[in-house]
Amino acid sequence: MSVKVGTVVEGSVTSVKKFGAYVNLESGEEGFIHISKVAREYVKNIEDYLKVGQKVEAKVLGTTKDGKWELSIKDLKGKGSEEGTTSQDFEKKLAKFMRDSGEKISAYKRRLDKKRGIRKRP
Repeated sequence: MSVKVGTVVEGSVTSVKKFGAYVNLESGEEGFIHISKVAREYVKNIEDYLKVGQKVEAKVLGTTKDGKWELSIKDLKGKGSEEGTTSQDFEKKLAKFMRDSGEKISAYKRRLDKKRGIRKRP
């Protein structure tokens, strides 16, 4: 099996560092999983997720500066269904932020005008 960007590969973890894990792929090549690519939630300690000798399945993202394959475990898990809801959640949060921001700015302008003695015309 040849390793290409976008393919799913299997391998075993050879070493775990605090910034990521090195993986020996079935093809004999070496890969690296950065701590930010281990899980969708915040990962404080990578050893809670990966152990030396553990078999992992990961998606190939590209190559690192030192020629290893850059891998991601979090990009495997249900990306299609979560993508739409995440986008909708973001849009709702953005709309709420913009509305709240507009209200705060108008209240600030009213207070400033009041301090300056500017009255609104009828």
